[in-house]
Amino acid sequence: MSAPNVHADAHQEHHPKLQHHFHNMAQQLEASILGMWVFLVTEVMFFGGLFMAYLLYRNMYPDAWLAGSNELNEVLGGINTLVLIVSSLTMALAVRAAQVGHRMWQIANLILTIIFGSIFLIVKYFEYAAKFEHHLVPGSSFDPAREPAQQLFFSLYFMMTGIHALHMVVGIVLLFIILRMAWKNQFSADYFAPVEVTGLYWHFVDIVWIFLFPLLYLIGKHH
Repeated sequence: MSAPNVHADAHQEHHPKLQHHFHNMAQQLEASILGMWVFLVTEVMFFGGLFMAYLLYRNMYPDAWLAGSNELNEVLGGINTLVLIVSSLTMALAVRAAQVGHRMWQIANLILTIIFGSIFLIVKYFEYAAKFEHHLVPGSSFDPAREPAQQLFFSLYFMMTGIHALHMVVGIVLLFIILRMAWKNQFSADYFAPVEVTGLYWHFVDIVWIFLFPLLYLIGKHH
């Protein structure tokens, strides 16, 4: 092995963020990304079951699905869609800033991503409040004048959007942790794995909403 390679390996081994079971920082980054992808595959299977239930019941009760969708506010849903798309951009910029070691740009984009995620949850709160006000929450308080099958639609609506919102909360908590680490200057061009894997999680949650919005809010809107 040449002297430069020995020097490079020694530098990698003494990196304070390098765990003992990895040979170098590149291997550690690849393992972190692979681990997140494996986790996201389980998430795809989880949401896949919900989407399958949605499709089966929509095929069984098309009129109830159409009536239920008409009670959703597509304007608020569209705003939330735009908010999450922009948040994906700021998250990607935060990851890039971490990769090149630009601390302040990374912090700024992490803060923006947290703000956009919070806006999404605030809008969702007002959407949920309206459903309670109009007796569209499945259960004993559900509007008796409505077709019973509409309860299935709103059950899946609250289940799918509620679980998605929970993932958003988890994502925001992770972003606060990453923001704190970035503020303490714990990332560099050599070490940014936590930012990258958090970005993968955030993008996944955003993509799930991209599917939820048309499936729930836009039924029959093309007519």
